Order: sequence, then structure tokens, then C-alpha cells
Amino acid sequence: MVGLIFEGQILLFALLLIALVLSLSCHEFGHAYVAKLSGDNTAERAGRLTLNPVAHIDPMGLLMVVLVGFGYAKPVPTDPRNFRRRSADLWVAAAGPGMNLILAAVAWNFFLSMRMTGVEFFYGANVVTFFSLLVQVNLLLMIFNMIPLGPLDGHYILPYFLPERLRRLYIDYNARYGVFALLALIVAGLLGVPVFTALMTFAQSLLPYITFVA
Repeated sequence: MVGLIFEGQILLFALLLIALVLSLSCHEFGHAYVAKLSGDNTAERAGRLTLNPVAHIDPMGLLMVVLVGFGYAKPVPTDPRNFRRRSADLWVAAAGPGMNLILAAVAWNFFLSMRMTGVEFFYGANVVTFFSLLVQVNLLLMIFNMIPLGPLDGHYILPYFLPERLRRLYIDYNARYGVFALLALIVAGLLGVPVFTALMTFAQSLLPYITFVA
């Protein structure tokens, strides 16, 4: 991502960075909000029940985004002992990707609506670029976080769809090897294996399914 600066595409770099920061902040807010609804106010007490990016952005994670185009936000703290129901961790985990899906759908259809009504501002090249980036980043974040490896949200979700024996095996193996498998996947992508290209292609294929404005 930092390569955009060296290529002189400073505005594109700034638009992409804004889209990433907004998307990561909404993702973490989703976790905090559903945790609160589920009976746990740990995130709220930690100041994480907010859309303010300052509360969610991790400096090292943001630096990684700038340097290698991949990073992370601060995980939302939760205390499962406060959850009202056993399946709360499923819904709290799904809330992050769900928030990204909602943001992508709202942003995309708002953008299309404004263009349909002839609002000239939304025909500007930079505005088109920003909304395109915002939608793509959110769809990509949703898909990536659903991968059931390491600490990603998918590892909380998958066990609810497995039979008991496989569920226990998966939880055990992911606890032992999940982080390494995730790191291997990321490194492979950075080394040229088309991991992120495949994820982006899948993300773009979802666009027709979140388009509600004809």
C-alpha cells in the first residue's frame, strides 16, 4: 500500500486508508454492540462501544496496513461469563463481518441512489473511487474474517455447524495450529500466491447480491 505514495498516487493512498480505518472501526463496533446486547458490557467499559476510530485502531496494526497492505485493529474485549445465552459468542463474532456487510450494502446503494437522482457530486472521479474502495474493503474484510483459522471471527462461528466430535477436534487443532496456519496463508499471499486475489474476486462477485437500487 505504501507503494502508492512512491508512485505519486497520494490521493488514492489517502482514500484507501480512510476506507480501511472506517471499515475496521465499524467491524469492531459491531462486536462491541452485540456483546452489549448479549449482556456483556466489558467493551463498553473499555470505551469500545463507539464508532470513533481512535478507540479501535492499533498503531502497529495500522502501520502494517500502510507498509504491507494488511493489518488489524484492537480486538474488542469480552467476558463470556456475562453472556445471557450459550450461543452469544457466535453472534458477537458474526457481528463484525455482519457490520462490514451492512456498511458495504448501505454505502453502495446510497452511492447508486445519488447517481440515479443526478447528484453531480457522485459523478466525480475521486468520489467514485472512494465508494468503490469502501465497498470492496468491507466485502473483503467480511470474507477474510470468516476464515476459521487462528483468532479470526470464523473460528467462533464454525464450531456451531459441526457435529460434536468434529467440533472438539477443530477447537483443539485450531488452538494449537490455527495461528500458524493463518500466518502461513498471509505470508503465501505476500509472496505472490494469489490468496488475496482470490478473496478479492470472491468479494467482487458478491456485489450483485447487495445491489438493491436498479
